[in-house]
Amino acid sequence: MASVTIWLRRVGARLRIWSQRGSTVLRESSRQRVGLVAAGIAATLAVVLVVTMMGGSDGDNGTAVAAGSEKQAAAATIDIAPEHDSDDVRPDKPIKVTAAGGTLTDVTVQGKGDPVTGSYSDDKRGWKSSGTLEPRRTYTVTATAKNPDGKVTTTTSRFKTLTPRNGVEIIDVTPMKGETVGVGMPIIVTFSGPVHNKDKVERALEVTSEHDDAGAWRWLSDQQVAFRTEEYWEPNQRVTFKGHLSGVRAAKDTYGTEDFSRKFKIGDSHISTINVKKHTMTVKENGETERRFGISAGKATTYAYTTASGVHLTMDKGNPVRMKSPPHIKKGDPEYYDLDVYWAVRISNSGEYVHAMASTTWAQGRQNVSHGCVNASPENGEWFYKYSYRGDPVKVTGTSRDLEWNNGYGYWQMSFKKWKKGSALD
Repeated sequence: MASVTIWLRRVGARLRIWSQRGSTVLRESSRQRVGLVAAGIAATLAVVLVVTMMGGSDGDNGTAVAAGSEKQAAAATIDIAPEHDSDDVRPDKPIKVTAAGGTLTDVTVQGKGDPVTGSYSDDKRGWKSSGTLEPRRTYTVTATAKNPDGKVTTTTSRFKTLTPRNGVEIIDVTPMKGETVGVGMPIIVTFSGPVHNKDKVERALEVTSEHDDAGAWRWLSDQQVAFRTEEYWEPNQRVTFKGHLSGVRAAKDTYGTEDFSRKFKIGDSHISTINVKKHTMTVKENGETERRFGISAGKATTYAYTTASGVHLTMDKGNPVRMKSPPHIKKGDPEYYDLDVYWAVRISNSGEYVHAMASTTWAQGRQNVSHGCVNASPENGEWFYKYSYRGDPVKVTGTSRDLEWNNGYGYWQMSFKKWKKGSALD
């Protein structure tokens, strides 16, 4: 577009107007024509301004607009905690990754042992690892972010977790690996040392079953915790216990050193009912009566010789098992005994068994004459011994003594509501 230069000048009563386009000069105008000329000039200026803002004629790129369009967003920045080359990092502290000026597209953590997983925040500007890390391990974190213009930023950080001053591990789990157990069976976990941060350790314990049976943990001591279902396990299913203990801070300067896994199976439902007053034992399998026979229970001359009422669980077996009277009853006392019994299935820690006893066959189904055990005939005793799983419920009714909840596997003596109160978690 050719340049136009316009001058306006008042001289007396006249307004002189000059305009130069190239070398041409316009003539002086009279006052009467000033209004028309001024209006024309305003229109011309408006056209010039619009053309200039739109970029001018063909070939003019419009410098001001082009400069703004070429401006690019700054690259995203990434922050990783723990800091690069950190040493003695607590394994129970999570890895945190944050992005500024963009969003995270990928976060990976490499190290020996189980993979480290995590989750992104809703806005994809943050990532946090789940679970715990392993002690004495080197980890490498690689994070990638993208800014609004699509520019990619990648940051890598490396750190090492501490070596614990003290370690704790799972040294025993009941049931045994691959064992088939009864529908009342608890899971009992024993640790190598005392656990003071019970909530942290309990969160690391996982129980899964094919039927999703609900249950809860209860701490029996600083070194032992037990899991019990709300109702009996659904029969004929697999159960998996996992202790994600590695890196968990169990106490001051004490961390879990390794994870643990155990699988077992729930068998058919075997539930026995013993009516001491009627001297009978009824065994049901999956709700149907399998066998019913006469028994002889404790003669109840002393507290120790009274069979406890309540829900027992079968605990272990022996053939034979040596049985002796309590320590306060000495040899020569009429209540003293020391003998071997056969086909014995233990149902408490206070000396109660269901076992065969040929010498009391005459009383079975009629009279209670034992020292607290449940006597059966050799045939029925052997059958029950071979038939029962560990963890089968045995319900005893009709006596003046109640089974304590912590006597053997007497956990079903406690309501589930009360049982849950022994958990370290809300």
